[in-house]
Amino acid sequence: MKKTNLLGLFSALALAPTLGNAADPAAEHPTYAKEVSRIIQDNCQICHQPGQIGPMSFTSYEEVRPWAPLIRMKVADGEMPPYQYDSDVGVQELKGDWRMSQEDIDTIVAWVDAGSPLGNPEELPAQKEFPAIGQWRLAGDLGQPDHIIQSAKWDVPANGQDLWWEPEVDSGIDESRCIKAVETLPSKAAHGSTHHANSHFIVQNEEGEWVNGSRLSEYAYGKLGEMVPEGACRTVPANSKVGWSIHYYPDGKAVEDDQVSVGIWYYDEEDEFDEESAYPQDLRSYFLSSGGDYLIPPHGKLMTQGMHSFDHPVRLDSWQPHLHLRGVAMSMEVFDPKTGRRETLSQASNWNAGWNHSHTYEDGHQPLIPAGATIILTAWYDNTADNPRNPDPDQWVGAGQRTTDEMSHAWIAVTHLDDEGYEQMLAEREAREQRTVATAGDSHD
Repeated sequence: MKKTNLLGLFSALALAPTLGNAADPAAEHPTYAKEVSRIIQDNCQICHQPGQIGPMSFTSYEEVRPWAPLIRMKVADGEMPPYQYDSDVGVQELKGDWRMSQEDIDTIVAWVDAGSPLGNPEELPAQKEFPAIGQWRLAGDLGQPDHIIQSAKWDVPANGQDLWWEPEVDSGIDESRCIKAVETLPSKAAHGSTHHANSHFIVQNEEGEWVNGSRLSEYAYGKLGEMVPEGACRTVPANSKVGWSIHYYPDGKAVEDDQVSVGIWYYDEEDEFDEESAYPQDLRSYFLSSGGDYLIPPHGKLMTQGMHSFDHPVRLDSWQPHLHLRGVAMSMEVFDPKTGRRETLSQASNWNAGWNHSHTYEDGHQPLIPAGATIILTAWYDNTADNPRNPDPDQWVGAGQRTTDEMSHAWIAVTHLDDEGYEQMLAEREAREQRTVATAGDSHD
């Protein structure tokens, strides 16, 4: 995050009303009513509204107008909306992409430079409804979850150090099914103190012993939910338990009997989902070290790497980097030893620990990884005073679970393919690319 010139900002805020009054309404420039209000609705209001996490509300011109110069700066610098994913490298076709288009950025800049005029109030759009804190974010598209699992109750103190709550509960699932979508939802009261909440299935083996099974869901602050793409099956096992690992970081507000919930949506008959032909998908954390510890020296920097190969072809459906306060960037690459080619798949050069996005690739654009290729994850850390999120550059920082420790891994949703499925997906993409090239050629005739 770039440091703000407060004197310049306050000067701009003081000057802004004068510019607005002086602006010629007949000039050709964007207005709040016609263009900017819709951009604010689509990109900002989900957080900037009463009762949500944004520090100020942007639901009307009167609320937006005083913050116009700051909005311009944050939007132009790419700091808002908060979405840490590079736009100039790697796969760019993403679902739920929060990045604002360059056209919308230019519109915001031109509007503020013109004095932030209101325009014709009759052109204002109708108010937009958004889910409140404590409501399912995926419900707008999918309806309410088909099944909900809650953690055991626990009292969250108002103050103190990092805390972990790791109960086991019955899943309440009596039939193995494929997940269509899953979302982890902290309670409204403890939304600010729930740092992360991971859940996994516990199943019985052939001897009747309870053992850890597959991951159910992963939540970190800022994450919405996960959609499983067509043709993939992330299974919920029947007669299972769910183990929780909930990390609380007290935020000054005590919460009694707190519970975290996981909502599961299943495929139904209308989805025309063929469970028998679907490839298995799982969600795992892939670590960025060789298994040992690491230390970032005071006023120092560090890079770590982790690598993983599969003995069968796979498709990568989503990528979610996870770092803490000294982390500043992460990338995911693939190296194919058969061709000697090394390619960047995704990169986030402006990491912010306050937002944990699961970058989900659009259908048909998920990276296809041949058997034997190596996935390379690289992370960079800055323990100097130049890192604005660094709480104390005088400290040694090691790997650990606390918020002030460093953590470096990536959650990756992987669909496990066979050779036939891999070759078929490759052929479909090659055919699509040929059609695209042919269409582009026709347009120039």
